[in-house]
Amino acid sequence: METMQLPPQWSTFARQTDWLFYFIYWLSVVLFVGIIGVALYFVWKYRRQPGVKAEPTGHATVLEITWTVSPLALLAFLFHMGFRGYIDMTVAPADAMEIRVRAKKWAWDFEYPNGGHSNVLHVPVNRPVRLTLSSEDVIHSLYIPAFRVKKDAVPGYYTTMWFEATQVGETDLFCAEYCGAAVGTTEVSEGDPPVGREGNRRHVGHFSMITKVRIHTMADYNTFLESILRPPVDPATGREATPEKWGEILYRAQQCNTCHSTDGGAMTGPTWRGLFGRQRQFTDGTSATADANYIRQSILQPNSKVVQGFNGVMPSFAGTLRDNQVDAIIAYIRTLN
Repeated sequence: METMQLPPQWSTFARQTDWLFYFIYWLSVVLFVGIIGVALYFVWKYRRQPGVKAEPTGHATVLEITWTVSPLALLAFLFHMGFRGYIDMTVAPADAMEIRVRAKKWAWDFEYPNGGHSNVLHVPVNRPVRLTLSSEDVIHSLYIPAFRVKKDAVPGYYTTMWFEATQVGETDLFCAEYCGAAVGTTEVSEGDPPVGREGNRRHVGHFSMITKVRIHTMADYNTFLESILRPPVDPATGREATPEKWGEILYRAQQCNTCHSTDGGAMTGPTWRGLFGRQRQFTDGTSATADANYIRQSILQPNSKVVQGFNGVMPSFAGTLRDNQVDAIIAYIRTLN
């Protein structure tokens, strides 16, 4: 359903939320016009006139009680409607599907009941979905305008939210909390958000956390759950992607490109260009060769060995990437030599 000012109503919360918004909006319009109109009328009626002396108006007890009590009744009504909406949006149904959400600079990770992961949120239509959110670094905020829901992801703390989508399709998901920006840029690729672009490169940071919510029929959703446990199809060949190609897809899907370049450009993390087999010097004075074991450890335990010149704030992908996905990323890094 289209609305006058707000996004389409794609959840069970949207109609109730919009009704209250428009009630307050039009009430404000009516009161503004009425108050300004009365004020202008009195300015004209009691304007200064020759030979007329101004006199005090005195008290109007009934009028004073009316304009004191009437707003209290209105505020009580608005509080009741707002609190009822808050309770509805806080208490998820007992049969809600669980999806785990991890936020990090600058990407979303959605974990599904079968253990699969994606950086795009996939949900079934007409089925309650409960998200459990956390953050690995700073405060992020998951915001889906079409669902009328928003919730902070806080480091060291779990928050929850739920919704029920009412329409099959695709809509936007944002981070609504400014969570910083990276130093440096990365190459623009197909599917990258339009924000932050400058020529054929784009800056990375808070705005890189724009992603999508895809709402499926239950049959299509079950097909998606099966597909995320296998390598994706390579669009160029129409066949299952090779490990190297899958690694390239994961490089962008997991937002590795927000911290690591593949062209030697400076970013918040070391470039992947020419990385494999290179000797790395660490901040603790030790060194090691960037072989498969080193890269695996850097993905799963990124702050155990911090390369000199970098601050060691990369989030861990342990529990997010499966072994075959880590192997695919290593295979892709090897091709960058």
